[in-house]
Amino acid sequence: MTRSSSEAVLPLPLLQVQRAGRARTRRRKGTRRSGWFGRAIAPLIWIAGGFNVLLFLWVLLQSFRNGAEIFTRPFALPRSFNLDNYVSALTVGQLGYGFLNTIVVCLAATLTILVVAALAGQALSRTRHRFASPLTSAFVVGMGIPVQAVLIPVFVMMQNISSFMYGTVGWWDDRISVYLVYVATGLPFAVFLLSGFFRSLPSEVEEAAALDGAGPVRTFFQVMLPMARPGVTTAFILTLLGVWNETLVALVFITENDKQTLPVSLLGLYGTMQYTSNWGGLFAGVILVTLPILIAYLALGRRIVEGMTLGSGK
Repeated sequence: MTRSSSEAVLPLPLLQVQRAGRARTRRRKGTRRSGWFGRAIAPLIWIAGGFNVLLFLWVLLQSFRNGAEIFTRPFALPRSFNLDNYVSALTVGQLGYGFLNTIVVCLAATLTILVVAALAGQALSRTRHRFASPLTSAFVVGMGIPVQAVLIPVFVMMQNISSFMYGTVGWWDDRISVYLVYVATGLPFAVFLLSGFFRSLPSEVEEAAALDGAGPVRTFFQVMLPMARPGVTTAFILTLLGVWNETLVALVFITENDKQTLPVSLLGLYGTMQYTSNWGGLFAGVILVTLPILIAYLALGRRIVEGMTLGSGK
């Protein structure tokens, strides 16, 4: 008699107890196999995390002090919590322009990547065309190509596009070039992530929506996209983190100071503050760059684990 047939003749309470016992046995085996590894790695993770938290708190405290106090008493508390260093960072280092430019470019690139990746992920996960698998593999290969390796040909291509736009329209903005490069470099990972997540969703839901008279577009936006919200949130956070912290592309393509992004403005602030010894203003600039994305990660970071877990567990 097989296990399924033996379970069929058991009363329901006894069957539940038997299944719960099997689940506990599997958990004990998994704990014995991975327990030593967890006990060895957990202290290292706590040490690394504690060091990063203490380092961030130290930088935050130094952002309220002047350069002389930082060098003479680096671990002392600030005498007062005034915002002079932050005002200096926003005005002298032009971090205010950088902050606005970064928000516009990052949100535009991230939203474009999510829209295209969600549509492509749904199509690649459901289509049976013979080009679907090679196209997915092409996106995977694109994830392994660093932007540094293709920066020169991309720069030449963008220069040709800007020259063409100046010749025909009479206007072009370097931030558009940065936006296009961000979209092109961020799409492979987002498409790979969302195609795997859409593939894990049950196809029976789409069939039920089709029986109810819903077309492909309505099924995608009203059924599949809400179900894929954890994966979309994960792609949004990871894409936003990568675009927000990107420096090289913006440094190469943007030449005007009022159009620079926040990381590039921070580099300019470093070049200014090292000659004036206003290290408190430099620390304030570091806080201005890291604090918004840190708040976003703390607010939505749990969604990353949730999205990856749901995407791989179904």
